[in-house]
Amino acid sequence: RAAPSPKMMENKVFMSFTFYSTILILKMYVVAIITGQVRLRKKAFANPEDALRNGGLQYYREDPDVERCRRQAHRNDMENIFPFLFLGAIYSLLDPSPAVARIHFFIFCVGRIIHTVAYLLQLKAPTRSVAYGVAQLPCFSMALQILLATTPYW
Repeated sequence: RAAPSPKMMENKVFMSFTFYSTILILKMYVVAIITGQVRLRKKAFANPEDALRNGGLQYYREDPDVERCRRQAHRNDMENIFPFLFLGAIYSLLDPSPAVARIHFFIFCVGRIIHTVAYLLQLKAPTRSVAYGVAQLPCFSMALQILLATTPYW
């Protein structure tokens, strides 16, 4: 096993980014598990072989609750967390203030967690929209800072 790069381990911003990114990846796993549990509880399977294993082909069907989980677990998280992973990694290389960077990562992480809770528990509007919007602010900030830092090289 390769030893971690001491330089990278000394980068407080990158370590903070790594912490919050790992929390977000774990959140995605938890939502995937929830989706599977809802599938089992509602007996709504996406594949005929799964339906046959769990009671018959009549359970090879869609369910609104399963689809709600899938929209959150797969589509929405991928549309938002994957860009954050790219932006945060590049932003970490720009040598930003560790405190400011931590605030960026924290706001995004908390916003995504609140968004997930609001989505899955069907909380009253505009909870989900506000969480989404707040989580986008640090991404736009990081993207702008990356563009400003790289503009001289285009």
